[in-house]
Amino acid sequence: MERQRRIYSLEFKLKAVELSNERGSSTIVARELNISSDNIKRWKKEYNQGKLTGKIVSVKSKEEQELILLRKELADVKMERDIFKKGGQHLFQERQVKFEFIKQNKYLFTVEKMCQVFKINKSSYYKWLIRVPSKRALYNQILLEEIKRIYYYNRKRYGSPRITKELKMLGFIASKELVRKLMKKEFLQSIVKRKFKVTTDSSHKYPVVENNLNREFTVSRENQTWVSDITYVRTGQGWLYLTSVIDLFDRKVIGWALSATMSAKDTSIKAFKMALINRPIKNNQSLIFHSDRGIQYACEEFVCELNKQKSIIRSMSRKGNCWDNAVAESFFKTLKVELIYQNRYLTRQEAELSIFEYIETFYNTNRRHKQLNNLTILEYQKLINNNLKMAA
Repeated sequence: MERQRRIYSLEFKLKAVELSNERGSSTIVARELNISSDNIKRWKKEYNQGKLTGKIVSVKSKEEQELILLRKELADVKMERDIFKKGGQHLFQERQVKFEFIKQNKYLFTVEKMCQVFKINKSSYYKWLIRVPSKRALYNQILLEEIKRIYYYNRKRYGSPRITKELKMLGFIASKELVRKLMKKEFLQSIVKRKFKVTTDSSHKYPVVENNLNREFTVSRENQTWVSDITYVRTGQGWLYLTSVIDLFDRKVIGWALSATMSAKDTSIKAFKMALINRPIKNNQSLIFHSDRGIQYACEEFVCELNKQKSIIRSMSRKGNCWDNAVAESFFKTLKVELIYQNRYLTRQEAELSIFEYIETFYNTNRRHKQLNNLTILEYQKLINNNLKMAA
């Protein structure tokens, strides 16, 4: 299978630039987005030249750059102060006590900074970490450290099944029972799910279509079935509306839109157009597009946009039946549990960047999906491509 050249929407480029500016690193953001850092550097250059447009903080002046540097230095000083405040009593104690403090607080402060404050060689600390009371105890300790890293790296979203899969991919041998036991010992628990409220406005005059999907959520190829839905995100400036389009083949969010209005052009149409960019429909492939009966999917503007693709078959959930669009609903439930409920957004822009980061650097790339046998979407795509090559 030939590797397709990725095409990026304007909104994707702008959010990538904004995220890179916030993080201060094009390389890290590029790796998380699974793109070349040269792309982000080029997009930054284009933005500075006025070739890209959108709501992004303007190029910082020399004074602003100095202010950012001063803020970073202040943050560094504050961290030192907090370390002294919490662990100052250990300054004149033996190294063993200091090592224990560093180990217990490494998720609050950086190991490097704590070693600097306690005047300890960092390599000595890491040697202490892997001391060997017994082979089993040593292995379990190393395993626990890796479990914690995975747990906190994924922002407490992973339970023992996904962490076990992640460990296996990294070459660690551990059963789900052992991982569960070690997590319980350290009080590590995945984020608890809340009851999800479905909100769909289907009280409109536009005609609807029958449920052609009929809950067939397992498909055999890309661009066989797309599902779409809209949800609400609360911010200090009012509601933000997120529209998603998901390909059932690999559960990837191939199209999405964030807007302050519920108009079709800002929600369903915008997300659909992004999906077409990310996964073009080729050779008149037959594709089912499924949604609820909301006005954004039933209105003439959206239907006209859909009809430009002759091979698309429309499908809608039955009235009041959220299970007919279970995959789209499940994505929103996961998003809200793993991200939205864990944050309080003061502005729409803050929420937009947070959701962009979640979808593009986590959900579509690094998150393990139960429906894909706990593989990431990238791993699943690689597996499918390898199988196709072997079958050819």
